[in-house]
Amino acid sequence: MATVLMPLAEPRRLPPARRLALWDLGFRPFYLLAAALAVLSVPLWALQFSGLITPPWLRGSLWHAHEMVFGYTLAIVVGFLFTAGRNWSGRPTPTGWPLMALALLWLAGRVLVLTPWGVAAAVVNVAFPLLAAWGLWRALHAGRNRRNYFFVGLLLLMALACAVLHLGQLGWIVLPAGPGLPVALDVLLFMIAVMGGRVIPMFSNNGVPGLKARRDPRLEKLALGSVLLLLAADALGLQGLPLVLLLGVALLAHGVRLLLWQPWKTLSNPLVWVLHLAYAWLPVHLALRIAAQAGWVPSGLATHALTVGLIGGITLGMITRTALGHTGRPLQAGPVETTAYLLVTLAALVRVGGPLLEPAWLMPATLGSAGLWSLAFVLYLVRYTPWLLQPRADGQPG
Repeated sequence: MATVLMPLAEPRRLPPARRLALWDLGFRPFYLLAAALAVLSVPLWALQFSGLITPPWLRGSLWHAHEMVFGYTLAIVVGFLFTAGRNWSGRPTPTGWPLMALALLWLAGRVLVLTPWGVAAAVVNVAFPLLAAWGLWRALHAGRNRRNYFFVGLLLLMALACAVLHLGQLGWIVLPAGPGLPVALDVLLFMIAVMGGRVIPMFSNNGVPGLKARRDPRLEKLALGSVLLLLAADALGLQGLPLVLLLGVALLAHGVRLLLWQPWKTLSNPLVWVLHLAYAWLPVHLALRIAAQAGWVPSGLATHALTVGLIGGITLGMITRTALGHTGRPLQAGPVETTAYLLVTLAALVRVGGPLLEPAWLMPATLGSAGLWSLAFVLYLVRYTPWLLQPRADGQPG
């Protein structure tokens, strides 16, 4: 009688143990915290702007600007640099308890600027970029990645700008607090110009079939050099015709740079067109600065073209793309991401375009823009919070 051999059953594979992955890599806590701040702080500012609440330390527009620059944007910059720095150097950036301590330091800074404790607020907010610079430098130095050392210097400049703002507010230095914010914004503008030149053409060519975004070496030097000169000019308080000429050169360089990337061919891929659309706010910002120098428009319109349009759009585009890639998910933007991109763009158009068309529309434009901005980041939090908390979907580390 023949014996029938039954195949042995494969051992049952247990699903990977669920664990908190929040402290595995820098983008996870800082993207999450920045998005939460984006949701909460802008409505708080709208309430301040309406006169309903008044914070005891950094008041009104100064608090709002401080939190958008040294809170929201700096958190995303640090999260991105810690993540990219590991890839650049092949060495670890802060994770685990050191990363948790940095996140708690950032969070303490957000709380302290709402208290009367100005000295503590200054110390904590200046310490955050200093310690972040140290964490990044250790990885880059260990990996001999000198090409990106300048990012450490830019973080140190952010710390200096933050110190100038707080020391001026405390009355401890004669130099007014004003230069701190323009210099910090110019540092962020330079970071965006550098990284935009590196990744936007690459992402465009990889993500859009047939697209050949180009980079011209001489134009790249002019575009980046003009931003560095603008940073120096703002630090020195340069005004008038010399500043207008510098802004004009930068406007021309960045406008041509964007045209070489062929943004009109990217409409099929939201992960790509959001970066082009955001970058288009850079020449708009420069043009509005020229108009402000001539006395044609308020300077705040140029500032919000930079902060809401350029910084808001670029950071949202990057925190979706890098989060997808580093959580092991396909690089595809769905309806949630696309809606968030459009909401931030609309927030910029309302905040800049409303008062530009009619100055009396400043209040409703501010409130409407705040609502659109916050809704965009609510969508980000709803979709990305579980992914930022959980291990990678592909089982890889990070």
